[in-house]
Amino acid sequence: MTAMAPRFPRWFPMLALATLLPVVSLAAPPAKARHEIDRLIALLGSSGCEFQRNGRWYPAGEARVHLQRKYDYLLKRDLVDSAEEFIERAGSQSSMSGKAYSVRCPGKPTVPSAQWLGARLSEIRHAAP
Repeated sequence: MTAMAPRFPRWFPMLALATLLPVVSLAAPPAKARHEIDRLIALLGSSGCEFQRNGRWYPAGEARVHLQRKYDYLLKRDLVDSAEEFIERAGSQSSMSGKAYSVRCPGKPTVPSAQWLGARLSEIRHAAP
């Protein structure tokens, strides 16, 4: 007697894939991205610049805490895989009001925070061995 292979419905592979997706998507950002994001947050915190969000200026240390909190939120939801995504999703505008963030450094013009963070990211990458 020949054994017959089990027959599965056509939708079975999709169901199997759907049950695995949550496990696959819980991966942390690559080490390089985590390093870059940590450096961006630290650089802002030690910059001596002011950070504007929702119409109010905050010292660099408070800005660091705020962006770290937003980054932690994104990490828990697996919503950030790169420094660029961090800048876009946490560092450029308020998630509550949608207003753009700005950075004001002594002796320099005020710039959008996405521009400031992007310039720091470029510096980090050019300094890397």
